[in-house]
Amino acid sequence: MILLDNSTIFTGLPGIQAEMGYTATGLAWVQDAYTLVFGGLLLLGARAGDLLGRRRIFIIGLAVFATASLLIGLAPNGQWLIGARALQGVGAAVVAPSSLSLLTASFAPGRERTRAVAWYGATAGIGASLGLVIGGALAHWISWRAGFFINVPIGAAMILLAPRYLPASPRSTGRFDVTGAVTATLGMGALVFGIISSADAGWLARLTILPLGAAVVLLAVFVANEWRAGQPIMPLRLFASRERSGAYLARMLYMGAMIGFFYFTTQFLQDVLGFNPLQAGMAFFPMTVVNFAVALAIPRLTARFGNAALLAAGVAVTLAGMVWLSRLSVGTSYLAGVALPMVLLGIGQGLAFAPLTSAGIAKVTAADSGAASGLVNTAHQLGSSLGLAVLVTAAAATSRADGGARAAIAGHVSAALTAGSVMLALCLLASLALIVPAEIAARSARDAPWRTA
Repeated sequence: MILLDNSTIFTGLPGIQAEMGYTATGLAWVQDAYTLVFGGLLLLGARAGDLLGRRRIFIIGLAVFATASLLIGLAPNGQWLIGARALQGVGAAVVAPSSLSLLTASFAPGRERTRAVAWYGATAGIGASLGLVIGGALAHWISWRAGFFINVPIGAAMILLAPRYLPASPRSTGRFDVTGAVTATLGMGALVFGIISSADAGWLARLTILPLGAAVVLLAVFVANEWRAGQPIMPLRLFASRERSGAYLARMLYMGAMIGFFYFTTQFLQDVLGFNPLQAGMAFFPMTVVNFAVALAIPRLTARFGNAALLAAGVAVTLAGMVWLSRLSVGTSYLAGVALPMVLLGIGQGLAFAPLTSAGIAKVTAADSGAASGLVNTAHQLGSSLGLAVLVTAAAATSRADGGARAAIAGHVSAALTAGSVMLALCLLASLALIVPAEIAARSARDAPWRTA
């Protein structure tokens, strides 16, 4: 539900901008208000699940998320919309880590947990792609608001069913790391605000320098606090593993590129190719179908080839699709310039998400399962926030092209997707340098006794 909701808004962006009067950079806050709060509070949400019981926190998070969705659907102005999106991020920050923690706690290490995590990772790609189709249909036939209203009955149904189907987890003793949560959220918020402000004000403006300076100070305080805290929300020991550290870094870079793909491509389809919201949502169908097919095969592919091979192949194929798509212009046809690259993006995303999730929780103890789950989701959301801020800035830095508004928009989209390609190239390097060697070493250690015998 979270991932579906996160992508339904993309096909409604042109309508939201027109109705609420946002500027191009202001429109980015409709997405970043959600992902920033989501990412900033995820670690605290994961800790809350450990201390108060994961099922209970899961239900509370669903209630907040559904209520915020209703407020978004009723938003009378732009400030209300952004505020409600931030509240929705609070609910998501509670639900998401509880979901993964419940899976990790419910399945013993081995084949069953691998299959469960593979299906969990697959929903990321499926939900993101399917949300565009559903969001486009609702925005065209009803309104962009309809995609948020449907969360209310879905959330209510899940709240009623959760006590019946989810096991109750025991509470643990401890306390909340409020200082860590506050400094992390404010620090990342200031960083994103500074990057986005640079698009309009310039890098040397006070509106850019002051938030970036505050971000450096707040994030330094956050790291220092986590180093000293007795019960930190982000145990620094989790970064002792190169595989996990690589997974968090790679996930941030991957999501930074992919959020830009969804955000900018839907605007290209509607503002340059002239698609309506329904057509724009359906235009992502090649990616959705391929992504779904690959995701269904992930458990079998993982058993046969291992996570490392799937991850490297997935990121490489995604990179090829993004480079191809970044060459679009005002004269680009949908089939050759958009649909075919989307097929590669669908394959790559279907292959990459589950291995990234598995690497992010690899070899964690039961005591750290909640924190590791929170870090996986934090990397996902903060990567989205920072990535979108960087790509919006890259798009705004391009000069207006000759040929009118359509040519200018195409130029902005091309610049953003080119920057996204750079992110994916860095993601591939991080995967090959940090994650792949760790799994190869682990496989060699498992196979060593047989070779010796």
